[in-house]
This record gives sequence, C-alpha cells and structure tokens, in this order.
Amino acid sequence: MDYERLKTFVAVAEKKSFSEAAKILYVTQPTISAQIKALEEELGTKLFERTTKKVEMTQSAEILLKYAKKIIHLSDSAHKEILKIEDSMYGDLKIGCSFTIGEYVLPEFLKLFKDDYPLIQMSVDITNSNNIVSNIKDQFIDVGLIETPIEDSQIIVEPFMEDELTLIAAPGYFSDNEITISAERLKDTPLIVREKGSGTRSVVSQYLNQAGMAEEDLNLVMELGSTEAVKSAVSAKLGVSIISKSAIKKELKLKLLKAYPIKDISFYRHFYIACRKDAVLKQTTELFMDQLKSSTVKSEKGAS
Repeated sequence: MDYERLKTFVAVAEKKSFSEAAKILYVTQPTISAQIKALEEELGTKLFERTTKKVEMTQSAEILLKYAKKIIHLSDSAHKEILKIEDSMYGDLKIGCSFTIGEYVLPEFLKLFKDDYPLIQMSVDITNSNNIVSNIKDQFIDVGLIETPIEDSQIIVEPFMEDELTLIAAPGYFSDNEITISAERLKDTPLIVREKGSGTRSVVSQYLNQAGMAEEDLNLVMELGSTEAVKSAVSAKLGVSIISKSAIKKELKLKLLKAYPIKDISFYRHFYIACRKDAVLKQTTELFMDQLKSSTVKSEKGAS
C-alpha cells in the first residue's frame, strides 16, 4: 500500500473531514478524495460513508487504521535510521513556542544551535500554548515549547527549565514603604493580564486560586495578547501585572520596571517540551530537544 495514500487515510480518519485533512496535508480536497478512492479500489472495500455534514468510518476503515498507523510508524523509523549514516546533520525543523519562551528564552539558544548545525532549516511560530498543542496534533509543527503542562492523550510533555513569575509595576507606582505587596492590596490594584489560552495567565490563575483569589476577585482592567504589550502598559502606569522574570531582565537593569514579591505567594513553574505521542521524531527534532535540555541544565547550574 502506498505510503502517501495511508497518510491521507489516517488524516481523514482522525479529523473525520476531507477538507480538514486537506489543510493539514497542504493539498487540495480533490487530491484527498482521489487518494482515498484509489485506496478503496486497491483494497476492494469502502472506507468512509460520506454525507454533506459528516464523514463516518466503515468497519473496514477501523481495521485499516490500526495497521496504517503501524506502517507509517515503521516507514518513518526506517527513514530516520537511514539519515543517521549521513555525515552532516541536515533537514527541516518546525518549532512552536509560547510567547515568553519564544521572545525571551529561545533566541539565545537558537543562535548557538544554528552555529553548530547550519544545514538545519528552522522555522518558529510564536503563539499561545493552546494553538501550539493543536498544531502538534495536526502535525503542522514538530515540537512545541509551552509554559504550562497539559493533559492530552495525544501529547507527551517533559519539563526542560524552571521559571519564576513576579509582580511588576512602574517605578513609583507603589509607595517606597511597600516592599512586599499583600494579597488584599493586589485585589484593589488595577491588574493587566495576558489573553485566555496563554500559559502565563494559566499559571498565575492557578497560584492565585490556591491562595483563595479567583479572577472575579481581582481588578482586571486590561487583557493583552503579548508580553511586550503588557510591559508597555505597566510602564505607562495603567496597572500592574505578573509575568516571567525572564521577560524583564533588561527593564530591571535599566530600572524601567520594578519587581515586587506578593506576600505568602510564590509563582514558580516549568517550561515544557511537547510533542505528539505516536510520532516518530525526526532526527533534527531529537537533536534540538537534546541540545535544549542540555543547554538549560548548564545554565541553571551556572546560575546556582
């Protein structure tokens, strides 16, 4: 059975849609239909019952799906083994990064990685954690770097770096004798947050909930789609925010922003590597993951 036809079949079976399968495989819908028709003719059976509203798998398709995934897995594994005999590491690598990691953590590492492996063609999509998980499942990207753990049967996550979040305000926003901000003070203070779906917002909400503060208890005045926008709004004294310390190194050094601990609340989290559970990772993906974990371990040891 043809490899491409099987990949098309699996995509349609998983998405239950010819049009959605066409999107993730970057082909037209007629191409999808032709591939499925050719596979049905080869096997002498009908694979999908199609109506104007939905696509349902037949009993034959249920059986084929189990073996098609195994065939694709073995084919990808063989291709990967063959590439290992090459002297130079080359290929493509598609990465999805949540905003904080993509803007403040990853750039320095990518420079070193590109210097060591100049033949690897990399692309990075910076978006929120929810979009990254969706893109991994649809195989638009090879690996994701996200700010919060997720529970999904199709995704494997692994921590690679610890991060701390802190309350930030413009210099002079709080009085000089307010060195630590109480939970009650925070409730009354205008708070600027990231958009829903952001890893940073999820972590902040989690810790505040544990401290007995729901979002409804807070004075949320603004919701912004990037950390840079949040920092600008805080600098303009429109409110305060809670963001990663990794994102404010320059501003703290130049005294453009000030960081404050919140009494009895600490915001610690890990950054995570995420990939699709049933995928055979490309050699470039494995190399990237190994190098990233090694690099962050060295950085943390150096910091301690």
